[in-house]
Amino acid sequence: MSKNLTSSKIERENVLNNVYAIQSIQKYMGLPALEFEGEYWMTKKSVADFFEIDERTIERYLKKYSDELKQNGYVLMRGKRLNILKLKFATDINVGSKTTQIGLFDFRAFLNLAMLLVESEKARLLRSKILDIVIDTLNQRTGGKTKFINQRDTDYLTTAIKEPKYRKKFTDALNHFVDMGNYKYAVYTNKIYEAIFKENATEYKNILKLKDKDNLRETLYVEVLDLIASFEVGLAYELEKEFKNIGRKLVPSEVDNIFSVFSEHPLHSPLVNKARIKMASRDLHFRDAFHKKLEYYIQAVSKDDFEKLIGDKSMDFDKQLEEAKGVFKRLKESE
Repeated sequence: MSKNLTSSKIERENVLNNVYAIQSIQKYMGLPALEFEGEYWMTKKSVADFFEIDERTIERYLKKYSDELKQNGYVLMRGKRLNILKLKFATDINVGSKTTQIGLFDFRAFLNLAMLLVESEKARLLRSKILDIVIDTLNQRTGGKTKFINQRDTDYLTTAIKEPKYRKKFTDALNHFVDMGNYKYAVYTNKIYEAIFKENATEYKNILKLKDKDNLRETLYVEVLDLIASFEVGLAYELEKEFKNIGRKLVPSEVDNIFSVFSEHPLHSPLVNKARIKMASRDLHFRDAFHKKLEYYIQAVSKDDFEKLIGDKSMDFDKQLEEAKGVFKRLKESE
């Protein structure tokens, strides 16, 4: 999907929450700014001069997008802090001695404004460069492997090791307690997928443009895999319980009823909502994959998620596996 920074707050937040892209953009621009209290600041005048617009235009944006710009670093400096600033940068900020407050942009607020301004050609060009840098940063930090970006989560390895055990409980329950042909494994696996993220396996693979040989579960985020595991072991328990209760294998209509009651239990709602938000939001930003059925759940990718998936602590799966051989062995022995 195309990314329109001027019209989409989510897309602006996806830029501003990505500290690694911000660092690259700041290095690229090398803007002159006032260093104060460990931050770099620009006055409204210097921002207006950069974008070749008048200060009244900036004032209109500050009024219209007040909460967003303040959240992302725009401040009105007053009191003692302002007095210290005026003493340190008297010739740079050029304000009178009776001035009681001054508006300042840090770099994030400056970029936020750049993504909003439609009156400035320089802002338009900067938006294009911002998107290029965001893409370059993502590719550099993932080696271009966004299809498996989920595996960079350091919690993924433990989940991937345990997942087959939970899966086997479910398939064993279908085998022992359900009177139905072998297609039951695909049917009820799809029912779990649809209950959690509203897509069956084929729909999901098409959205992510996966190949036939690709293992769907190897592309799922930890939050989704954990929820699938909970559904599988929970449903396995319910199938066995009903089998013992009626003394025979269950027919499809009986299994469907168990699935319906289980999947609609409010106990699952918080985790299902979280899984949908993570999948829809991360896939749209990192994989350019749009889950139409999850459109309602799309949010900005959080700073924590950027750190988890492309940050310094994230790690290529093969490297994780190499470093965790001892852990892997202990987990296998404990089963």
